[in-house]
Amino acid sequence: MVAILSNQREVILDAVQRMYTDVATTPERGFHFPTGRAACELVGYPAEQLDSIPPSALEAFAGVGYPFAAGVIRPGDTVLDIGSGAGTDVLIASAIVGAAGRVIGLDMTVAMRDKLRANALAAGATNTEVLEGNAEEISLPNACVDVVTTNGVLNLVPDKSRAIREIVRVLASGGRLQLADIVVETLPSEACRAHPELWAECVVGATTIESYLDEFSAAGLRDVEIINRVDYFSASASAETRTVAASFGAYSVVLRGRKT
Repeated sequence: MVAILSNQREVILDAVQRMYTDVATTPERGFHFPTGRAACELVGYPAEQLDSIPPSALEAFAGVGYPFAAGVIRPGDTVLDIGSGAGTDVLIASAIVGAAGRVIGLDMTVAMRDKLRANALAAGATNTEVLEGNAEEISLPNACVDVVTTNGVLNLVPDKSRAIREIVRVLASGGRLQLADIVVETLPSEACRAHPELWAECVVGATTIESYLDEFSAAGLRDVEIINRVDYFSASASAETRTVAASFGAYSVVLRGRKT
């Protein structure tokens, strides 16, 4: 994992918040990465799930995979969605866990949290709550959730090792992880990563699948396995983004694992 200086970290987080504020408030404008219902369909969300979600949640979808392919969420579970955005995955999880369960949406972007609250209200998802924060510092106690789900978030996080430790920390014994994220076959150079504003572009901050597997194992996650892969950036509207992603061998992957 690349080392990030404290001043770089703040610029990275600011760039990410500005990008996803734009996704929340002006989703119709188009971005260099796939968004909206079309992005959901690209990565594998079933139409029946999408039809049950308010369009205002789908329009700001910026995930990179279909983490529910992992099949780890059960009725009655407490689920934490890290980087919950406008709420597509929160609302799907809400339906799966049912009235006896609970879904917490964690996001650092004000506009996304506001949109999630409105979408949960519109969907009648009374078993959800919204929490301010980011993946590196989750304001929840140890061993308090049954499942962590996250979609397209860790590639944006400066300190991935810390975020992975936080994921494992909040999982109860026997808890499960489902994760969709961007990985690369060739790591971006230190020169690329030295430009914090580029991290919001989704590729520069990504790491290899081997690094993820090693980091999760070191943090205490077991039975980590790859569920599927998607050539995510092939659907980008930006020719430059498609070229850059291909140069690093970037694609999206869905993983699952469990805490012992």
